[in-house]
Amino acid sequence: MLTLFAGMSCRTASVGAGPPIVQPGAPGETSHVIAAAKAVDLSRVQYTAADVRFMQGMIGHHAQALEMTELLASRTASEDMRKLALRIEVSQADEIKMMQRWLEARRQTIPSEHAHHMQGATLMPGMLTPEEMGHLAAAKGAEFDRLFLEFMIKHHEGALVMVQELFSTPRAGQESEIFAFASDVDADQRMEIDRMGAMLKEFQK
Repeated sequence: MLTLFAGMSCRTASVGAGPPIVQPGAPGETSHVIAAAKAVDLSRVQYTAADVRFMQGMIGHHAQALEMTELLASRTASEDMRKLALRIEVSQADEIKMMQRWLEARRQTIPSEHAHHMQGATLMPGMLTPEEMGHLAAAKGAEFDRLFLEFMIKHHEGALVMVQELFSTPRAGQESEIFAFASDVDADQRMEIDRMGAMLKEFQK
């Protein structure tokens, strides 16, 4: 009877405890188990001014990537380059719409996708200067392909810097939508950097 009672008590305790709650870590950090009370607190986390700046800045950053893919359509003969450009175009165009909706829902200023063309505009990390964009636009064929990959790798690396700056800012990057989006940007851009790096090596052979 004692053994049976002890076994029943263990099962009851196990059921009452429930599964562990795991909080994902920021890119490059490990996940960890948190208490239920902490999980409730996290669900109430609000966005910060740094979150708003991240979304506003990333809209312009993504918009320039789309401008780069538009150039590719008439300047490359590589089907692989066209496929790469299409992936970038589809994903970043969708993300721009998501960021605009996020800002609108919080009644924050939605910057123009062309704001980086304004006189004296501050470029986000990794963004091409007007001179670099002009250099890219003037190239064709294999030279364009090489420049596009080099510049887009630089561009993507800038996005990683923006994510890192967000997560290193106190209380920033914790609101659920911001955390998920910034984490996805980090993962996606790293994968594309690896893919473009491999393509660039092939062009350099």
